[in-house]
Amino acid sequence: MFEIDLKKFKKYDRPGPRYTSYPTAPQFNEGFAQEDFIDEIVKTNYGKGLPDLSLYYHLPYCDTLCFFCGCNMLITRNRERINEYIKYLQKEIDLLRTYLLPDRKVAQHHWGGGTPTHLTPDEINLLASYINKSFEFIESSENSCEIDPRELNKEHLEALKNNGFNRISMGVQDFYDKVQKAVNRIQPEDMTRKVVGWIRELGFESINLDLIYGLPFQTMETFAETVDKIIDISPDRIALFNYAHVPWMKKHQALIHEEDLPVPEEKLNILKTSIEQLTNAGYVFIGMDHFAKPNDELSVALREKNLYRNFQGYSTNAGTDLYAMGITSISQLNNIYAQNYKTEKEYYSALDDEILPTAKGYKLNDDDHLRREVVMRLMCDFELSFGPIEKRFDIDFKTYFQWGLNNLKEMEDDELVTITSDGITVSEMGRLLIRNIAMNFDGYIERKEDTAKYSRTV
Repeated sequence: MFEIDLKKFKKYDRPGPRYTSYPTAPQFNEGFAQEDFIDEIVKTNYGKGLPDLSLYYHLPYCDTLCFFCGCNMLITRNRERINEYIKYLQKEIDLLRTYLLPDRKVAQHHWGGGTPTHLTPDEINLLASYINKSFEFIESSENSCEIDPRELNKEHLEALKNNGFNRISMGVQDFYDKVQKAVNRIQPEDMTRKVVGWIRELGFESINLDLIYGLPFQTMETFAETVDKIIDISPDRIALFNYAHVPWMKKHQALIHEEDLPVPEEKLNILKTSIEQLTNAGYVFIGMDHFAKPNDELSVALREKNLYRNFQGYSTNAGTDLYAMGITSISQLNNIYAQNYKTEKEYYSALDDEILPTAKGYKLNDDDHLRREVVMRLMCDFELSFGPIEKRFDIDFKTYFQWGLNNLKEMEDDELVTITSDGITVSEMGRLLIRNIAMNFDGYIERKEDTAKYSRTV
């Protein structure tokens, strides 16, 4: 049984990065321009065994505002506005294709938001068919889309399936009526079950359901009821996210009253109980906030040390070049990150000028590459061997990372990690605090160069 020590949770509950990238997004800068992005794209077209492509499309529009939302989204019901955005996505696709070798294939394809299914079935067909025409996909490509059951009919799912999508991710958050009203997301249990039924009927390969703990009016007892119902629905994957209350970053979160949020003790009990319910039901705890059935690709990748982490969270597609399109989206190649403009106006203006809409980015140096590998291995393998790192980067690990290893001694005393002369192993309890562990190898934190405000780690 999964043992959770709430005292240790409390001790390490502090702000920290989620490490969907290293360096993290606050380090991106406007000195990085589209020319830097193009240079790196061109470099990826040469050599043997070129990496496959991972495509991400940001569809920012939503019908209604969920007060808890931390995504980059826009509320609109203006179909002309949405169709204009689709046209500019097509422009970005065309421009990107001019720099990529035509025979590079797509291994992963994801639509996120916002609410991708705020598009009509016809709009889904329009965009998806254009993507399919513009890129060649490998036979076993992973094609996923986030959906919202509140503004969905079966035709939306049929349009996705007919265009090659094979995975669906859907937010649930909490079935408790009082919580749903407090966050402005009314989604009855029967609605969720009906849509899951459609997904299975249409033959999608995988279903992920998202839950959020820490929302207003949640209690350990009421959220346990939601988790039991989710277990009964039996999705392939479950994400159990920590609500990050950051109204200084997301102003609409001020609509959630802080006095209605569960107190820290209750929030920790909610998390503890939820993890015990899910693991007792047979779900494998992948890490941080991800759970999957034992035969799911994530669970297999965890066992075989092939797990990967990017801006979409844990993934099985390591080694791909990620090209992200749409406002705010972030591309990731081996040596760079490139983020698009955040507003439609700036995004459209760049594409009208036949310029990639790169607002800012980052070019990794040698230290970044080293630390990214260390952080990635800890986040994905939950263990780290010093030897391969020393050989690959020509360093003495204990000397280079003296600051971090000294900090880890307290975590070793708390049985979160085991440190030997050869490496580091993260315990089951340590997986829940893997962000805290990884922070000890973050050069920007060590050098006190990272002043960003982050969500809390628990």
